[in-house]
Amino acid sequence: MALTTRRGALTTLGAALAGTVALPATSAPAGERTHGPRPLWRAHAHNDYEHPRPLLDALDHRFGSVEADIHLVGDQLLVAHDPVDLDPARTLESLYLDPLAARVRAHHGSVYRRHRGSLQLLVDIKTEGASTYLELDRHLKRYRHLFTTYVHGRVLPGPVTVVISGDRAARAPMAAQTVRRAFYDGRLADLGTSAPASFVPLISDNWTLNFTWPGTGAFPDAERQKLRTITRTAHARGQKVRFWATPDVAGPARDALWSELLAADVDHLNTDDLAGLEAFLDAHR
Repeated sequence: MALTTRRGALTTLGAALAGTVALPATSAPAGERTHGPRPLWRAHAHNDYEHPRPLLDALDHRFGSVEADIHLVGDQLLVAHDPVDLDPARTLESLYLDPLAARVRAHHGSVYRRHRGSLQLLVDIKTEGASTYLELDRHLKRYRHLFTTYVHGRVLPGPVTVVISGDRAARAPMAAQTVRRAFYDGRLADLGTSAPASFVPLISDNWTLNFTWPGTGAFPDAERQKLRTITRTAHARGQKVRFWATPDVAGPARDALWSELLAADVDHLNTDDLAGLEAFLDAHR
C-alpha cells in the first residue's frame, strides 16, 4: 500500500513507497502473470480468502489490497469469515504470509515485479482484538524485511503493509508499541483527530451508514460534497480512504458509484468481483 496523499504532500511512508523502479526479471511464482500492466493499487479484494485461490487470484488481477479475516484458535491464526468455516489447514501463514514471502524473495524485494509499491494486507480480526493482535504480532516477527514497520517514530517501508481492522480492542496494544509491523484501520470518527498517519494510515467506513445513494439516479450534491470533503481531509493528513458495503452487483449502479468514488479520489474500491473491478479500472485510467 503506497501511503501517499493524492494531492501532493507525501507522508514519510508515502514518499518511500510511491513510484516504481525497474527490477531484474526472474521466474514468476504461481499465480502471477509473467508480463502485464501495472498494479491496480486502488483495487481491494474484500473477503479475498473466499476466492478459489486466496491471494493468488487477486494478484493475477493486479490488486493492490487484499483482505483476510482471522480467528485466534490456540496459537494459530485461522482464516475464515465465520467460526463454522474454520479449517486448521487454512492459516494466515499458509494462505498469505508464506506465499507473499516467497514472491518477494523471487522479485528481489517487491510483490509485483518492477513495481516498488507496497501491497496492503488488511487483516480483519474476528476474535477478541487485543489477544489476537498480540499473537499476530508474534507471527509477523518471523518474516524479516517483508513488512512496513514502525520503529520509534519512523516508518520503514516494506513490500507488504499490514493494516489491522475488525475488533477495536486491538488498538490499545498497538498504540503502546514503539516497534510494530502493522498499522490501524481507522473510522470516520478518527478523521481529523490527533491519530497520525503513522498509526492510522487508512480510514474505512460503511457506505450505507454515511450515504443514502445506491448508485441509481442522481448523486445528491450534498452527499457528493461530503464524500469529497472526507477524502480531502484524509489526504491532507497522509491517510487513505475506503468504504465497504458499496453496491457490488455488476451493472450501471455499481459503475456509477465506482465512478463517483474515483472522481472523489477515494483510494480503495471494495469488491468481491476481481475481474469486474480490474476491467473497470483499466477502462477508467
